[in-house]
Amino acid sequence: MFLDEKTIEVRSGKGGDGICSFHREKFVPLGGPDGGDGGRGGHVILQVNEQYSTLLDMGNTHLYKAESGKPGGAKRCTGLSADDLIVNVPRGTIVKDAEGRILADLTEPGQRWIAAKGGKGGMGNQHFATPSLQAPRKCTPGEKGEVRELFLELKLMADVGLVGFPNAGKSSLVNKISSGRPKVGDYPFTTLEPVLGIVQMNGHSFVVADIPGLLEGASEGKGLGHQFLKHIERTHTLLFVIDGFAENAYEQFTILKDELKAFHPKLAEKPYLIALNKCDLGIDAAIKEFKKHRQKVIITSAVTGEGCHDLQQALDDAVPHVQKKKSGWTKKNG
Repeated sequence: MFLDEKTIEVRSGKGGDGICSFHREKFVPLGGPDGGDGGRGGHVILQVNEQYSTLLDMGNTHLYKAESGKPGGAKRCTGLSADDLIVNVPRGTIVKDAEGRILADLTEPGQRWIAAKGGKGGMGNQHFATPSLQAPRKCTPGEKGEVRELFLELKLMADVGLVGFPNAGKSSLVNKISSGRPKVGDYPFTTLEPVLGIVQMNGHSFVVADIPGLLEGASEGKGLGHQFLKHIERTHTLLFVIDGFAENAYEQFTILKDELKAFHPKLAEKPYLIALNKCDLGIDAAIKEFKKHRQKVIITSAVTGEGCHDLQQALDDAVPHVQKKKSGWTKKNG
């Protein structure tokens, strides 16, 4: 099961109360106010966890509540601040409020965002002493914590997004060129949810996402692909996988481009490659049609593996690389 939308409620901790106290010590009359401040309530913090791939990894929890701060003590002792509550989310999570406004876009490994700030601790009576009021009995309660309802939306983080009609062979290609293992079958809509795969090339790697097959009208909500079109927004490069054995192979390509443009104009501006698949069945007519329109294609067969290495190399040349070294994450342009 793939989950890419989730509503949660976050409640930060209340600040601890300040207290009213007076110094008591033998031979020290009228020691004065020494009530300590309360501790801060715990924040609720969303943190990117690279081990999470979907919002389903968060479990079924809806309410995330941090602890409250402790009250102050005598002798000007400050109460203990509560620990922050860390809520792990997958990389690529967008956080929105109840009105749909974007509050945070969590795209970096380990990135943190305070979803609800803990309340400040109250002040003890030590702060209210004045020359005219040397024994104040005033102290303040801790501030209440924040309560917010948040809408989480996941957009996959991938270097390459595979786009194509159902049964074009996208899943089979992902199996051939990467570590991803989407379900493969000879009927439409085999892939019902996005699948990520890692392609290892020349000592580094990049991520490909197999997006469920699109239909004409997907940008208007038709078929299974509409709800997953948003995942293509995160990709650097698009790979159009076209069924070269189909009579309308080039028409499929133009329809797909139109659907992406209709969903979001910037999608049509992304760099792209075209894999003309199923060459094992004989696709000469489709090859001629694409050449006629001056569209470069990579001839592939997900069944025999023909052209798959060339496809890997072309994708490797097209996307930027992220290499994980001992010193941390560094970027190198491909």
